[in-house]
Amino acid sequence: MENKSIWEHLDELKKVIIQMLIISITFAIVAFFFKEQLFALLLAPRNSDFILYQWISQLGQILNIPEMKVEPFNIELVNIELTAPFMIHMKVALYTGILISAPILIYKLFGYVSPALYASEKRATLTVLPWAVLLFYAGIIINYLIIFPVSYKFLATYTVSEAVQNTISLSSYISTFTILSIMMGISFEIPIVCLLLSKIGILSGAMLAKYRRHAVVVIMIIAAIITPTSDIFTLLIVSIPIYILYELGIKFAK
Repeated sequence: MENKSIWEHLDELKKVIIQMLIISITFAIVAFFFKEQLFALLLAPRNSDFILYQWISQLGQILNIPEMKVEPFNIELVNIELTAPFMIHMKVALYTGILISAPILIYKLFGYVSPALYASEKRATLTVLPWAVLLFYAGIIINYLIIFPVSYKFLATYTVSEAVQNTISLSSYISTFTILSIMMGISFEIPIVCLLLSKIGILSGAMLAKYRRHAVVVIMIIAAIITPTSDIFTLLIVSIPIYILYELGIKFAK
């Protein structure tokens, strides 16, 4: 790769980008034709039959805390734009295609970059990349199962006055879910970021351990922002995974 001209590098990069686009679009087209299954999965958190609320109710029975039982609810969504359903369908299919094909896309990109890396750098990258992808997926799953349902239920039922009736649009629902998924996916990269920063000398395990108490406060604040509820139980189930990631970051940095 080092012996190639800049134009040959750019030509090869163009081919890789085209391949990545074709792969992403192919997966997106497949996802597009699974509309019923895709939106049934995405819209599941809007009612009390969702698995999180069943878990909470079952936990309440085990702990003998009747107040933990989730009462039946169903938050309806509306559409107020003519083209919104089709455009949202296309966006969701595209996001799904990119998400599913992400490991292949990263592999393609790594194949382009790898000839310029030393053997030790290749080994390190091949070790880190799978974990980074898995952690990002884990963040999205946690958001789907816990973060988004709790946030959505609170925000959708919160009112400033009895005179104001909440009407939640489909586009608002999808955009909120997408933003929280990206936020949680990035949050779950904390151990990888700590590892990389420690490698270049910006952070150390000792430094992260020293500021552990400060980190707990920041994590609680972030959890409170992500899930703006007054329920301490909800706050804990959001903050605990992030704190575990911070502790993993300390281990990785060491």
